[in-house]
Amino acid sequence: MGGGFLFTALVTSLAGFLSAFSPNYLCLIVLRFLVGVGLGGGHVLASWFLEFVPAPSRGAWMVVFSFFWTVGTILEASLAWVIMPILSWRCLLGISSLPSFLLLLFFSVTPESPRYLCTNGRLHEAMFVLEKMASMNNKVLPSGVLTPSCTTSQVNYSLHTSEAMHLIALGKHEISNDEETSSNIGGISSLKRLLSPKLRRPTLLLWIVFFGNAFAYYGIVLLTSELSDVNRRCALIEVHSSQQQDANLYKDVFITSFAEIPGLVLSAAIVDRVGRKVSMWAMLFTSCAFLAPLIFQQKEAMTTSLLFGARTCIMGSFTVLYIYAPEVYPTSVRSTGVGVASSMGRIGGVVCPIVAVGLVENCRQMEAILLFEVVMLLAGLGAFLFPFETKCCELSDSLNSCN
Repeated sequence: MGGGFLFTALVTSLAGFLSAFSPNYLCLIVLRFLVGVGLGGGHVLASWFLEFVPAPSRGAWMVVFSFFWTVGTILEASLAWVIMPILSWRCLLGISSLPSFLLLLFFSVTPESPRYLCTNGRLHEAMFVLEKMASMNNKVLPSGVLTPSCTTSQVNYSLHTSEAMHLIALGKHEISNDEETSSNIGGISSLKRLLSPKLRRPTLLLWIVFFGNAFAYYGIVLLTSELSDVNRRCALIEVHSSQQQDANLYKDVFITSFAEIPGLVLSAAIVDRVGRKVSMWAMLFTSCAFLAPLIFQQKEAMTTSLLFGARTCIMGSFTVLYIYAPEVYPTSVRSTGVGVASSMGRIGGVVCPIVAVGLVENCRQMEAILLFEVVMLLAGLGAFLFPFETKCCELSDSLNSCN
């Protein structure tokens, strides 16, 4: 997974920084597209982190992992509020790209996933990483020899102490390079496995839920900036100046960005108690309930409050979805599966401003909100229909060990 880590860091940081010096609009579009390509590899980091966390606390720790997305969102809204009224968009893009360079600094000290190493037969490297982890945590590894988890030897082990691999007694290990567990498979083969009989239903449902979550999440973010301005324009209300409108816009975005914090707290509180499936569909349906009053024009304070609640729930749902998706797939196709599902989400993010926000700008707020409601209801139904719950389940390494 190191290659994916490096790709994400290089493309995101370099394209983001260079976009601040774009000589024309076309160049800016190309560079921001490359930033999107780099960000599209972000799921690799989530899958990598997931493989280090024991099952009982995996949900809570993945929420902690997602918290830094929210921190970045709030800081970006703060930067825009401060920088844009007095400086230019170039300064905002340049400063915003700097944190991405931190990934390059940490690349050399980032360990590879032992599970990934094991499924590729690199057992000595996997053992070295595990020994280093044990040393840093003042623990001692169980005695034995590390083997691929597809071994035919059966070993009972605790989820708390050895969720990553099987360690079996000396002399009893067998090393298998079973095709089912190998991560060295081509892209087409990986895609075929995603649609194999065991994975077809969760894969298709994940695509629907990712699309719906992304459509709703980015739609709510954009509605924060669109509704107040459009309501004034559609109602022919005179505004004082464009600078004042911009200041109000950045303020609204800043306030609603804080809605992601209670969303993370909520998801952390329930994800390991009620499970992933219930958490997702419950928060999706609740987000629908918050958006419903916006079918009709509301006062600005009420609009901001409803969007705050909707964003809280959709952020919580999105966070749990990024926990659930990697848990569904075996190691051999985990990054591919999450990556393809995340791509469906990106499509939802692209379609949203073209369709839904376009309706709002054309003074068709009712139709736009109804569209959001339908999409979120379908996503909630998809989450409800997921075939299995992954709470406290160990990660699988092969299709044969999938739920």
